[in-house]
This record gives sequence, structure tokens and C-alpha cells, in this order.
Amino acid sequence: MEKQMINILYVDDEVHNLVAFRAAFRRSFNIFTAESAKEALVIMQTETFHIIVSDQRMPVMTGVDFFQSIIANYPDPVRILLTGYADINAVIDAINNGQVYMYINKPWQEKELKMSLEKAFELFALRRENKRLQEQLSIVNEQLEFMFRQKLIS
Repeated sequence: MEKQMINILYVDDEVHNLVAFRAAFRRSFNIFTAESAKEALVIMQTETFHIIVSDQRMPVMTGVDFFQSIIANYPDPVRILLTGYADINAVIDAINNGQVYMYINKPWQEKELKMSLEKAFELFALRRENKRLQEQLSIVNEQLEFMFRQKLIS
């Protein structure tokens, strides 16, 4: 796995969390940070992300609301929710509505979070390969159907 190629966007309204995240993972991943969902959306217009990590409790828009808002335009990135609060409703909403892959408690542990980010990228890569294989299968099926209609096969 070429970690230099993995783009991660981390959204958190607390600047010291953004700095700590970047410091912890900048050698392993391409890290982009945003202080708000609005700022994240601007960054997402010009960059492609494999993983998006968001804090749950932010002013204006929660992490779950942010994830819900990006699903239509950015369905592929794996989403991870971070929060320092034991809010089971937020976790349920994240899984059901924000299509969140993982929920991690703050303060996070560097080794555990790094493993989670690597697993999230593995999931991203598997989904991408699955999509590619499905597209190939669809093409082969169309070709077989055409040949059958032409009575080239029986």
C-alpha cells in the first residue's frame, strides 16, 4: 500500500486537533484539514479524497450532517466520525444516515487511528476494484447477449 497516495481530509473546528492530526499522520498520508464543513466542501471541489474524517460536534453543521450532505456528490470516500462525547444517537445517525464506516472516540490513540485509517483505505480500494469488476462483467454480459441474438452462440 503506497501511503503517500492516500488523501485524507480531516474536518474539526478545534485548530489544535487539526495540528495534532497533521503532525501524527503527515509522514504516512497526504493530509488536508478544514476548520468547518463549509471549508471542507471548498477543498473537496479541487482534491480527491480516499478518506474523510470529521469531528461530530462542530458549530453550524455536525459531522453526521456534513457526511449526509456529501453523499450524493462524493459517494466514494470512506467516512470516519470522531467525537469526544458518548452520544449513542449520533453514532446511530452516523451509521444510518451518514454512511459512516467507523466511529472513534476522542482523544484518539495514534497507533489505533493509524490502523483504522489503513483499514479504511483497504475498504476504499476493495470498493473501487469491485466497481471495476462489475463494469467489466456488465460489458461481457452485453457482448454475450448480442452474440446470442445474432445466433452466434446457442
